[in-house]
Amino acid sequence: MKQAPILIAAGGTGGHFFPAEALGAELQRRGHQTILVTDARNSRAGLSVFADSPRHVLKSSGVAGKKPIDKLRGIGQLLWSCLGGRQIVARYRPAAVVGFGGYPSIPPLLGSRLRLGKRPALIIHEGNAILGQANALLARFSDAIATSYPRVARLPAGRKVMQTGMPVRPAIEALADEPYVSPSLFSEEPIHLLVWGGSLGAQIFSSIVPQALCNLPPGLRTRLHVTQQAHEEMVPALSGIYAQVGIKATVTPFIEDVAAELKKAHLVIGRAGGSSIAELAMAGRPSILVPLPIAASDEQGVNAQAMERAGGGWMVRQRDFSSSALCTHLTHLFSHPDELARAAEGARNLQQRRAAEKLADLVETTIKA
Repeated sequence: MKQAPILIAAGGTGGHFFPAEALGAELQRRGHQTILVTDARNSRAGLSVFADSPRHVLKSSGVAGKKPIDKLRGIGQLLWSCLGGRQIVARYRPAAVVGFGGYPSIPPLLGSRLRLGKRPALIIHEGNAILGQANALLARFSDAIATSYPRVARLPAGRKVMQTGMPVRPAIEALADEPYVSPSLFSEEPIHLLVWGGSLGAQIFSSIVPQALCNLPPGLRTRLHVTQQAHEEMVPALSGIYAQVGIKATVTPFIEDVAAELKKAHLVIGRAGGSSIAELAMAGRPSILVPLPIAASDEQGVNAQAMERAGGGWMVRQRDFSSSALCTHLTHLFSHPDELARAAEGARNLQQRRAAEKLADLVETTIKA
């Protein structure tokens, strides 16, 4: 008898899609057919492990922090997409539906519960240290909840919960034992700085970071090798700014080989999404984390605090993230490489290996149960 497929629902941003891709690769390795449901922001699904899998795009919209009329529109769009999710479930009859949070995961998961007759197992993965708004809604219908952290706030009582860790792509997991070599204080060797802001880029980093780097002492500035993710329209301007002051920089809308950039990075500046935290921990790289300020439950703030408590980095709220403060902080860190080395070790305190395998195990056992 042919095995029923497994449907994976993930938003189009890297923070949701990359762990979904890692799980998809592991399930396919075990012989499962996968189906991907994502949103319109995902332009790389066809280049991923889902290239040969059925793929569907559903419209969805967040409601947190929006005006009442926009909230109503968003709720209406979600409800309409739930009908589309129900149709997809009815068409493929999956054994399980796995969601990775974010509003795009609501339609297929909630749609599966609107279906009459035999329903698929429902598993959600929470990548943050506090249950997100979408997962808080879906948790009450779920058969199992996978978490990245040992303690996750707002989990409902009476549900099966298992800490699996955050699935990362195999190339990232391969960095688990790579040593961190801090920049030398008494040489002209390059200092590698990685600036990422999610797969869609972050405007705040495009404005603050270049100003800070341009004001660094000349001795540090000439040693810098910057890889920065930015919106496509910002690439020429940022490249020109760095070239003017003699900073070697690669500015790109999408970092093709994240593992290679992490491997050589001496410091990372970025947001504090669950996927980013997991990748920093796996690679053991120090970071300056600027949590997304509009997150409904401050999920990224809680994540950044966990990394800071582990000794793996420094959290800066966006209201305090200025070019002058960043310049001062970077000057200090690059002049005290021992602090970067300690933070690299601290980041590894949050490292969780084989997360994709553990999550795949949970999916299979939940189906059997």
